[in-house]
Amino acid sequence: MNADAAPQEITTLVGREVYSNNGVFVGEVEDVRLDLDSRAVTGLALAQLSDELFASRVEPGKGVMIPYRWVRAVGDVILVNDTIERLKDETNEEAVA
Repeated sequence: MNADAAPQEITTLVGREVYSNNGVFVGEVEDVRLDLDSRAVTGLALAQLSDELFASRVEPGKGVMIPYRWVRAVGDVILVNDTIERLKDETNEEAVA
């Protein structure tokens, strides 16, 4: 999304499902964070989070904010880079240790 994006385009992000590049469900967009000076989206607030990724890190009913720079594609769903999947790997390592 660029700085010239129309406001209605920004609001269409709300409610979209977010997946990693590898197809792992991350969550659903609940809100967007904007930089009003540059008129750019800087983050996505996610709710209805993946238990697989966030169960041990985020309290039930809470959300997370991910940086918009992680977004790789916006369409019917939003694709983010696989950085988000490292949470799962770190959680598994903690469980084994």
